[in-house]
Amino acid sequence: MAIRVKLSEVLKDRNMTAKELAALVGITEANLSILRSGKARGVRFSTLNKICYYLDCNVGDILDFDGELEEDDGDV
Repeated sequence: MAIRVKLSEVLKDRNMTAKELAALVGITEANLSILRSGKARGVRFSTLNKICYYLDCNVGDILDFDGELEEDDGDV
């Protein structure tokens, strides 16, 4: 995967559980788990905004690009 999700590491650094973050952001624990595992096909900017707000971080702290081109199905 060209984009690596580092959300678990940031949660650990902030001493926050995924359950706590899901409640603050207003998403289900299942959806947050999908995001944390890197299996999400997309994420809303509004969700990223809330995650970054509550974790006091930047998008680059939770998402990393590995420099590889990953072919997709044309979604924007």
